[in-house]
Amino acid sequence: MVGCDGLERSETKELELNRLFNGVFSSEGAKECLAYLRSITVNYVGGPNITPNELMHREGSRYLVGIIEQRIEKGKLK
Repeated sequence: MVGCDGLERSETKELELNRLFNGVFSSEGAKECLAYLRSITVNYVGGPNITPNELMHREGSRYLVGIIEQRIEKGKLK
């Protein structure tokens, strides 16, 4: 099974990871931390003067926050 991070693992391991992320990020403090991470990554606009290196760095950061959010949501389902 290929997970939201593009890596192949067993379905059991995927479910375990999703439940883990859901559990870890279920507290109010963790939700605030995730909101902060989202604000400095997904919601950040670099503007026209952003350098290619900074853009690649920001996209990598966005990707990681996206994986966390996907695993949290998938952890709610099962």
